[in-house]
Amino acid sequence: MRDVAVVSFAQTRNVRRENRRNEVEMLIPVVKEATEKSGIATQDIGFTCSGSSDYLAGQSFSFVMAVDSLGAWPPIRESHVEMDGAWAFYEAWVKIQCGEVDSALVFCFGRSSPGNLRETLTLQLDPYTLAPLAADPVSLAALQARALLENSDHSEQEMAEVAARSRRDAQSNEFAQLTGDFDPEQLLKDPYFVSPLRKHDCPPISDGAAAMVIAAGDLARKLCDKPAWIRGVDHRIESHQPGLRDLSRSPSTKLAGEKAGADPATLDVAELHAPFTHQELILRDALGLGDGVAINPSGGALAANPIMVAGLTRIGEAYEQVRQGRARRALAHATSGPCLQHNLVCILEGE
Repeated sequence: MRDVAVVSFAQTRNVRRENRRNEVEMLIPVVKEATEKSGIATQDIGFTCSGSSDYLAGQSFSFVMAVDSLGAWPPIRESHVEMDGAWAFYEAWVKIQCGEVDSALVFCFGRSSPGNLRETLTLQLDPYTLAPLAADPVSLAALQARALLENSDHSEQEMAEVAARSRRDAQSNEFAQLTGDFDPEQLLKDPYFVSPLRKHDCPPISDGAAAMVIAAGDLARKLCDKPAWIRGVDHRIESHQPGLRDLSRSPSTKLAGEKAGADPATLDVAELHAPFTHQELILRDALGLGDGVAINPSGGALAANPIMVAGLTRIGEAYEQVRQGRARRALAHATSGPCLQHNLVCILEGE
């Protein structure tokens, strides 16, 4: 296996509605920032991979227009995943492992504000059994939360504590969308949104974009004085039918963590892609994370949740923790699909 490291990361400030810029205009500054921070000349980047969703963009092959953010010259070797940017990151990592290139640019974008997000994401479900029921992501998450509360010792109090901690920690994150200092007891007095979820249990609707550069071995050491080495990465998937699995558990996260080498005893920080409060509890159980690991110091997806971007941002935030010396070893997690259907775990480590 080749040593590969994250050498730069950039993201937009996440907002409820981006009215001034289209997707390309959102991407141009973050791609430029990530490339300049990496120290690699644009023409020397070996591979480019993007992540996005045609459902959000409202058009087929929306990634083609996004390539405009890279400039017309020089020609590039490019690929795309109809997934969160975390899976574009994985493809780029595999490309480097194959020895075809020594560096890669990864970018992703998502604008959820132009349409009705709950209706839009429902269209991605099974067209015969789920989409006709209008099983939107919040309703499915509510079913998952109920399953967790009835099949474990977790409580709504814990869910409120996750929300309060996430919004409080996000106050130090300049890119976060929602911040604040909340009392969990006060949050529990709020009315239900979709029982047992209250609005603070759900992610905000966010527009945003992000970009990252990764590089192999000696090149990473030459470019960056504090690279974050990718010590393990794995992703696993479960049935897309929520009724065919135990929603209170995440065996795919557990297995991906084991394959990636996630040892809770060695971790300082975990950036978990948990759009709903109860999902953080499920992920912590699956990965065996205890009190010694700082969870989502960035505020996580509860503070900003740009679809197709939030997963790569978890890797980026974990990288920043390592780069700034706040963590020696960090875990990043990304999810895709309803109720934690598809999960990726990445382990980053400093020199």
